[in-house]
Amino acid sequence: MHISGVQTVLPDHRYEQAEITEAFSRLTSCDEELLRRFHAATGVEGRNLVLPLADYAKLDSFGRANDTYVELALELGEQAMAGALRKADISPEKVDHLLFCSTTGLATPSLDARLAQRMGLRPDVKRLPVFGLGCAAGASGLARLHDYLRGWPDHVAVLVCVELCSLTVQRDDTSIANLVASGLFGDGAAAVVATGRGRGPEVVATRSRLYPGTEHLMGWEVGDHGFRIVLDADLTDFVEQVLAADIKAFLADYGLTPEQVASWVCHPGGPKVIDKILQTLNLEPKALDVTWRSLREHGNLSSVSVLHVLQETRGRPGTPALLMALGPGFSAELLLLHW
Repeated sequence: MHISGVQTVLPDHRYEQAEITEAFSRLTSCDEELLRRFHAATGVEGRNLVLPLADYAKLDSFGRANDTYVELALELGEQAMAGALRKADISPEKVDHLLFCSTTGLATPSLDARLAQRMGLRPDVKRLPVFGLGCAAGASGLARLHDYLRGWPDHVAVLVCVELCSLTVQRDDTSIANLVASGLFGDGAAAVVATGRGRGPEVVATRSRLYPGTEHLMGWEVGDHGFRIVLDADLTDFVEQVLAADIKAFLADYGLTPEQVASWVCHPGGPKVIDKILQTLNLEPKALDVTWRSLREHGNLSSVSVLHVLQETRGRPGTPALLMALGPGFSAELLLLHW
């Protein structure tokens, strides 16, 4: 599989972190100084949000937030897909398979059905909407495109990820997890156009890893309130315990070591997770410069983030790269690329 075009789209409403902190402090009963400390600790300097800050006070129910998600996620997804197709120089009617991933809103018919019609895709396009993979969905989606194109190498496959994380933040939840989330996650969309034969970085191999008994580490608590974030304090320690060994084993199966990987396309899950990846794999700090920059400038965009890092990575021709993301399950998705 070759990655022929990648396009990330961010909402127009851009705010510095201090502005977001102040606005959120007015919506919740949490201690303002505590909120500032948590937001500062994320390392995020600014984020793009799908709504103006003043409009978040109007989202007084899950239904209203989800209605907003359906409308605006579709707009961002369309922009991202159109941009990726332009970069790949492929017309919409050539698309054979559309994979749509999101974990921050719900819709039936799923948004891919509406997106296919707005983009002018063929009526016989194969569609697959995926919910629940969270931050891992960008990497997992690429892996599933790879699986599809191995069977249909002459086809064109498209991945679209849209996450409007700001619409899920809970005003009545003063837990540490929600305070961290309110300072970490941003909004955006990304699309990838992939072909079985063509130009662009090649996906050589993929691997999925699901860790039993770790459901408590990350996810949603779903109720009348909508999506309430679950982020366990043990998450970072668990990443340290298992991830490096799994990455090394994956690379070893293809005759590689971490030292031989020229480019690291890593999801910016947060400062502690990024630090653990650097430490456990003994990487040079600059190896994750693009990941750090994505986190600093845009926050964690959930499934969109790793695709944004992919778009911003400039690999050297002929060198290997590793793309990876972590998500609910708890799970890891690894892809070996050849630039």
